[in-house]
Amino acid sequence: MSVLYLTEDEVGRFLTMDLALEAVGTAFRKIALDEADNIPRRRCQTDHVMLHILPAAAKTLGAIGYKVYTSTKQGARFHVTLFDPKTGAMSAILEADLIGQFRTGAASGVATKKLARPDAARVGCIGTGKQARTQLLAVCKVRAVTTVKVYGRDAGRRAAFAARMASETGVEVVPVETPEEAVSGLDIVITATSAREPVVRGAWVADGAHLNLVGSNFLSKAEADVDVFRRATLVTVDSKDQARLEAGDFVAPMNQGVLHWSDVYDFPPVLIGKYPGRTSPRDVTVFKSLGLGIEDVALAARVLELAKQQGVGREILP
Repeated sequence: MSVLYLTEDEVGRFLTMDLALEAVGTAFRKIALDEADNIPRRRCQTDHVMLHILPAAAKTLGAIGYKVYTSTKQGARFHVTLFDPKTGAMSAILEADLIGQFRTGAASGVATKKLARPDAARVGCIGTGKQARTQLLAVCKVRAVTTVKVYGRDAGRRAAFAARMASETGVEVVPVETPEEAVSGLDIVITATSAREPVVRGAWVADGAHLNLVGSNFLSKAEADVDVFRRATLVTVDSKDQARLEAGDFVAPMNQGVLHWSDVYDFPPVLIGKYPGRTSPRDVTVFKSLGLGIEDVALAARVLELAKQQGVGREILP
């Protein structure tokens, strides 16, 4: 049986935020209904390369496979490998940098749709990279956003990012000079950084705000300070199992007794109403995103389906 190979450019022909929101939202629902299996990311390394692997399966999505990537000082390389869910034969390999960007944005989009106030319209974003881009694309799909304030350390990059996102979203996007300006008084706050120390202070967070914390998936990194969790009414995470291994944002508040694992909710059951979400317009809600293999596999399966319909990709030997 041949295997279909899709390059990054070919994957990009089919990726839209609407497709990603649908695929990731469905994946979360399958997890909540015990119809999907997600294995937390595992890592190993040499002196020069770290290997990361995220396996997942969902029978009712017709998908089983894994995302794998390597990271070095020079950058990262991403692939998703899919298998036939009945025979186990390898069916496709997709280059997956874009898939990772879109599924991460979509996860925050699904969480924002569920947890942010219905009238939330003012957004702050700390970070100006490719992950920040898809975060804003997703949030602007699920709320009637009027204004975005963006902070990044490099003034030139944040101005260019603001101009690009204004063009892509049709929303006013304003570069600001401090992280506090990208948080204070805003309805939705996004962090998509490589920061090791907090870039968001709880004192800045407005009553009723929703936060998407995206950047850290190592215990040694945190984007939010302890006071964010002291303010939070609801703390959710895409996977508690994975959070125990990777959620650096939780380390300090747990060490100080501000947060306990019993206070943290898996987001998929919250999404389908097994646990309460926002209960008041003044609630401060937090979604901690780590990035799950089921998100990659579900979105890759949708891209593969569209590619097959249009005859895109090349067959390679197994």
